[in-house]
Amino acid sequence: MKKTLISFITLLCALSANALKVKKSCSDLQFPSLATIWDEAMPLGNGQLGALVWQRGNRLCFSLDQMELWDLRRTEDYLPEEFSFDWVKAHIRARDYAPVITTFDKIRGKYVGPTKIPGASLEFETEAWGKVNSTHLFLKSGLCRVDWDSGISLETFVQANQPVGWFVFQNVPESSFSPILIPPPYGTTLSALGYRQGRANRDDNTITYHQEGYGGFFYDVAVGWKRSGNTIVGAWSVSSSLGETKAQEEVEVALHTGLKNAYRGHCSFWKEFWECSVVSIPDTMVQQQYDREMYKFGSAAREYSYPISLQGVWSSDGLSLPVFKGDYHNDLETQLNYWPTYTGNHLSEGMSLLNTLWNQRDTYKEYTRRFFGKEGINVPGVATLDGHVMAGWIQYHMAQTTGAWLSHHFYLHWKYSADKAFLANRAYPFMRDVATFLEQQSGVDKDGIRTLEYSTSPEINDNSIDAWFPRMTNNDLSLMKFVFTAAAEMADSLGFKESTRWKDIASQLPPFSYDEDGALSIAPDFGYRTSHRHLSHAMPIYPLGQIDVSHSASEQCIIDSTLAGIQRYGFTEWCGYSHAWLASLEARARHGNKALEALKNFRHCCLKNSFHAHGDQTRTKYGIRMRAFTLEGNFAYAAGLQEMLLQSHTGIIEVFPALPLEWKNVKFSRLRAVGAFLVSAEMKDGEVALLNVYSERGGHLRIRHPKTGEIVEYETKAGQTYVIIPAKGSKG
Repeated sequence: MKKTLISFITLLCALSANALKVKKSCSDLQFPSLATIWDEAMPLGNGQLGALVWQRGNRLCFSLDQMELWDLRRTEDYLPEEFSFDWVKAHIRARDYAPVITTFDKIRGKYVGPTKIPGASLEFETEAWGKVNSTHLFLKSGLCRVDWDSGISLETFVQANQPVGWFVFQNVPESSFSPILIPPPYGTTLSALGYRQGRANRDDNTITYHQEGYGGFFYDVAVGWKRSGNTIVGAWSVSSSLGETKAQEEVEVALHTGLKNAYRGHCSFWKEFWECSVVSIPDTMVQQQYDREMYKFGSAAREYSYPISLQGVWSSDGLSLPVFKGDYHNDLETQLNYWPTYTGNHLSEGMSLLNTLWNQRDTYKEYTRRFFGKEGINVPGVATLDGHVMAGWIQYHMAQTTGAWLSHHFYLHWKYSADKAFLANRAYPFMRDVATFLEQQSGVDKDGIRTLEYSTSPEINDNSIDAWFPRMTNNDLSLMKFVFTAAAEMADSLGFKESTRWKDIASQLPPFSYDEDGALSIAPDFGYRTSHRHLSHAMPIYPLGQIDVSHSASEQCIIDSTLAGIQRYGFTEWCGYSHAWLASLEARARHGNKALEALKNFRHCCLKNSFHAHGDQTRTKYGIRMRAFTLEGNFAYAAGLQEMLLQSHTGIIEVFPALPLEWKNVKFSRLRAVGAFLVSAEMKDGEVALLNVYSERGGHLRIRHPKTGEIVEYETKAGQTYVIIPAKGSKG
């Protein structure tokens, strides 16, 4: 590493005291000091690496994370051979549920692994630097700047297109710079993992750390830097034996290539990311929150990386295990993480989920055969990085329709991309495997009705035998209806005769259940009668769109009654993601004011850096008493606003379908609609003043004219823009 650093001196001299160029935004995070709690830190990331910038005691702290840092011991290894879904059902029938809890659910508490594990903490002694007077996260540039009263400054970013983080200190006295790499305390606090504590090796301007983990796994951290006068430029990286990169080599190459080249590529990524779609609304606080959510999405998702987990690339402070073991909660969290992918026009970032689901098919099939004794695909409700089951409340962590909800993302990608090759090679094969499992898992009763012997709805009745319903919940039913109808639609599009098979199975499913008010119930004879964080009984409204205001007046009544019931019982048992989900539900109901209210209520469940923290942080009435940072609420929030601006799930594009009454001046550009259409629109003084549609792939366009209400139709050509309402003064 020393040799490669020599050539870096010239660049450092040229850098002098000039700051890296940044693009400011009204939504930037700005504070007069550094956060003193890790989950309120400034987040930086690139889908592989992450850093949280904050202050621990008298030190500047970078909490370093990497997606592939995992203890992958298998929950399956702890289970008895007879453990299966049939075994569980037998205990339910016998009303003898304690063995189920003892055998499976308590494993999560008994064994520390499998789990996400922390990387390290890179720290800098700053007591002599004086007081921090400014901390600024530039969202458009993905860069954090910190200034001290003494004149010392820091600029730091995680390079958007390479597995490297950078730091640049200006005006640092010779005797006042000594980076410290603090590894997680595997030998003490985290000793239950059984690791031998690694060692940090240091010379004049490098630090390396090697940590052995479970089953031959290991990871490495490397830091390198060079001083020129009072300017210090450094780079860091974290690599894992699960990946192909090597931390020390990445740092060496980065420093040899140079900061300017790195920052140029970094800025190019963020410029393209922000240009994918643009939203401008008159509510400053909602605009800021939306921009911050999309920044986090751009920092946490990459096509070539693993999916966004509970905390993504910011799983802990570097010294402890992450909350909920940092896993993949596929009963809600993973799905919500990717809601802003489609209308937000970020299909590439969404491929991080789809690629992983596709690559782990064999793992899911093995799980499905072992636990359910069926062919096809189901996915663990709570999973490790490599797709294996993790322990917990079995009725949700090993639910029967988890794979169905995840398959919805294959369907959405196909619909929004109009990519026939993706349909043929990925979307339909995955959906067909999920449908195959659900066909085998369900049965047809004497009346010809297809059903599940026992059914669940996420976290209803908690971890008790009463969480198993003898008749299908609307959650399970809606997902089964979706899978079979989507499989039929896909097969039809491909010209496959088996579409008839899926249609026949779909026709055997019962209707949804409703309460006495005409609202969707959780299950037959079990209404929504108490505040609850999971709104999964409303799945038919959003995200599945099976019940929609465009279908009939009676479905409008069902939606209105369901949402009124949700509001009636309040938010005391909600998480932040519940408010964000409600925003999309209200938007689908065309309740613009209520959708806006839900977005505003969500902020009560956020920390000052905008991280979703599950519970109501204002301790008023907006959620449970809890502080556990996870990302799904943030990304569901972004989707909620998008749903207010553009809807196309019916096949008809509608702009501004759910605006609050006070929003008279709104615009957006390049939001994506079903059919691979990119839509741009502007409202001025309450009137739509611009509307055009770019056809990415060609095909039939149907759009509701916002002034006449009529459906306008075009046969479009790929690469052409169609002006529905020209801008004033332009030729339309």
